[in-house]
Amino acid sequence: MCFLCLLFCFCNEVKRESHSLKDDVEIEKEDLIDVNRNWIRDESFLIDQFCIRHNLDVVKTSSGVRYCVYDLKKANKIESGDLVTIDYEVRLLDTDTTLCYSSKNTQPFSFIVEMDNIESGLHEAISYFKKGENGVVILPHYLAHGLLGNMDKIPPLSAVLYNIEVIDVKRK
Repeated sequence: MCFLCLLFCFCNEVKRESHSLKDDVEIEKEDLIDVNRNWIRDESFLIDQFCIRHNLDVVKTSSGVRYCVYDLKKANKIESGDLVTIDYEVRLLDTDTTLCYSSKNTQPFSFIVEMDNIESGLHEAISYFKKGENGVVILPHYLAHGLLGNMDKIPPLSAVLYNIEVIDVKRK
């Protein structure tokens, strides 16, 4: 009986000490926004340094995509709804530029621009290419595989490098 009384008193005391988490969540939300801003700024710096070290003369878009087209062709620009087929390599921006995926091991990859479920940055980047062109695309994590990576070969919060060649473009 004495045990039950102690337990009841203890539970009431704990209850009195509990407080609303709403204030903590607001502070935490602002802290997370700052952490995210800093992460993106640091990642952008690391991508820029990678490009300098590897002599990549890239164009940086307002969204953070970097791209460089090597063999310019006279062809129509790729547009939303086009069916695009590419050869590709996907690499990490680590010291070894680790190869994650390659169409050489499978076959060329086809997707509909701005409609298929692929990395959002790839939809944007492909619009800067034309049929027959090849080049490099670097996607920051938030335009590639995001917070979780792809749960296979691409780790969480990883920027990725694409070496791509546009093999075919079919108009909508």
